[in-house]
Amino acid sequence: MAKTLVIVESPAKARTLTRILGRNYLVKPSMGHVRDLPQSQFGVDVKNGFEPKYITIRGKGEIVRELREAARKTGRVLLASDPDREGEAIAWHLQHLLQLGADEPCRVEFHEITPPAVAEAVRHPRTIDFRLVDAQQARRVLDRLVGYSLSPLLWRKIRRGLSAGRVQSVAVRLICEREEEIRNFVPEEYWTLTARLVTPDGQPFQARLVTSERIPDRQSMDNVLRALEGAAFRVREVKSKDKRRQPPPPFITSTLQQEAAKRLNFTARRTMSVAQQLYEGVPLGREGPVGLITYLRTDSTRVAAVAQEEARAYLRRRFGEAYLPPAPPGPVRKKEGSVQDAHEAIRPTGVYREPEGLKEFLTPDQYKLYRLIWQRFLASQMAAARYEITTADIPAGEYLFRAVGRVLKFTGFLELYEEIPDEETEAGEELPPLEAGMLLELEELCPKQHFTQPPPRYTEASLVKTLEDKGIGRPSTYAPIIETILARGYVKRANRQFVPTELGFVVVNLLKQYFSQVIDVEFTAHMEKQLDLIEEGKLAWRKVVGEFYRPFQQVLAQAEREIEVIELEEETVDEYCPKCGRQMVVKSGRFGRFLACPGFPECRTTKPYQESIGVSCPLCGGKIVLRRGKKGRAFYGCSNYPQCTFTSWDRPTEKDCPVCGERLLAKGARSRLLRCPKCGHQEREEANEGG
Repeated sequence: MAKTLVIVESPAKARTLTRILGRNYLVKPSMGHVRDLPQSQFGVDVKNGFEPKYITIRGKGEIVRELREAARKTGRVLLASDPDREGEAIAWHLQHLLQLGADEPCRVEFHEITPPAVAEAVRHPRTIDFRLVDAQQARRVLDRLVGYSLSPLLWRKIRRGLSAGRVQSVAVRLICEREEEIRNFVPEEYWTLTARLVTPDGQPFQARLVTSERIPDRQSMDNVLRALEGAAFRVREVKSKDKRRQPPPPFITSTLQQEAAKRLNFTARRTMSVAQQLYEGVPLGREGPVGLITYLRTDSTRVAAVAQEEARAYLRRRFGEAYLPPAPPGPVRKKEGSVQDAHEAIRPTGVYREPEGLKEFLTPDQYKLYRLIWQRFLASQMAAARYEITTADIPAGEYLFRAVGRVLKFTGFLELYEEIPDEETEAGEELPPLEAGMLLELEELCPKQHFTQPPPRYTEASLVKTLEDKGIGRPSTYAPIIETILARGYVKRANRQFVPTELGFVVVNLLKQYFSQVIDVEFTAHMEKQLDLIEEGKLAWRKVVGEFYRPFQQVLAQAEREIEVIELEEETVDEYCPKCGRQMVVKSGRFGRFLACPGFPECRTTKPYQESIGVSCPLCGGKIVLRRGKKGRAFYGCSNYPQCTFTSWDRPTEKDCPVCGERLLAKGARSRLLRCPKCGHQEREEANEGG
């Protein structure tokens, strides 16, 4: 009996499927895309209906030859690239290169890589869905038209090595506009007043002054305090009500990226890379490679009924019936038209694979992310948490104070998982027993000065959330967008926040002046909806591209004529070229920032860019700088390397351990908890200290 050739994207996925499918199947990886637009050419025939020119990707020739040879020797071919637009395009390119019939049912989708799901998929292959292919082609062609038109314009008018894109430029615009809000923000003073009160039986609690308008300054607060002199604090009314806190839905791609950033300090790229590993399969000892989560690129919170029943059985056994809602929860609906619903939510393929039981087989990153996905999914199927909220109104003279208490009555889903809020929430503590008419003793009035705060800079999590909320791009594109704008030098990270550079402002302002529609938030979101309509078969992709390109080309010609060359002052450092003695400057390339001699092309000296953290080396007294390893992970090292070999994953400080004298380290760039790596001593770092 002839074997069936199954082509997937990665070796890890191939190993997992080989174990599941058995000896009658030959599983081969394509190593991702095999055809694409050429890098060195425009690659789109504008005059011929925007026909794309595809070529075999450089370096993929041997892979294509091996796949063709394997296809000739087997009875049939199944194309099992990832189940999304991009995966459908890869399958279409493979169909072309392997000369499979256009109407041949050769496409299979694995939404989870488990024996039942794989067996079901291979029993029901289908033909290539050209609506998905067309949507992907439209995105690819649009991005090429914008990128290969605007980027050369930026090279000629600003500097070489820059890039612009239909989505990346909108992301930079959001970051720049937020920075302008912060710079233009004028803080306003206001005051709050807290009363420390005591019940007749000696139990203390706090109540806050309720005001219809802010107390603007110290003089106004002093007037309030004078009016409260000698006032009696007597309880007027006490109300209690139950409040339910519903569990969060299971992860979709964007919420997984946000929570992994907040909880695990993962970048979007790191999250997606680890999630892909969990989806494709991880070796579990004798059991072999096993796919641990469902497909990771999804915008739907829908969960299969069989998975919900398995989760309910597990929760019933572990926590009891009280922790289950009466019926399995349905998907959380977003605004109409914003969810493709092609895949389930991200969930474990089997809830009985508990994270602790798999820890020995997983890398630290895989374990952390799998545990997060596992806990979130099970929590989403649990009963709501219940609180009792008590509110006491306490008049004093002409003013009203209010005390709010919150008591957790039933933990529900909080037994497994609690979200980290984006902002601090008002969470009252338990109040002592209060009743109407009770006279209270005033212990102290505590006025406090505040100033309004500007909006915060974007973090990776908040930027992803904003892009999703505004319908810009797709969750699968967020990681490469962020990497690109960092690599181009448009923004930089500072304390896990995005700060635009001068270059970022210059590029955004130029694009806003001439290409306002291209980097308009609403227009970019509209284009995403157009791509969705192409996928649904309601629009022709060439028509969508044509309607965009004709006015874009006219503006491009105008910009070329009118924009003057912009001279940017280059950032210099206190280092000099070892060959010619010139002061070195900071440049940006595809792999980030680096130092270069300004005498290029006569002098081509380059050096790695080292960002000092303002701390001396504990071994030689040199500067501690932030470095990155081969896989991009940040660490700290001495600027005198290789003469000095000091390195640390944790941030060094200037403070020595009071117990053993070793240099104290802080876990993370913003952490204030200092720890001695030698004796384990811990202490808090003062806010004004270095680092």
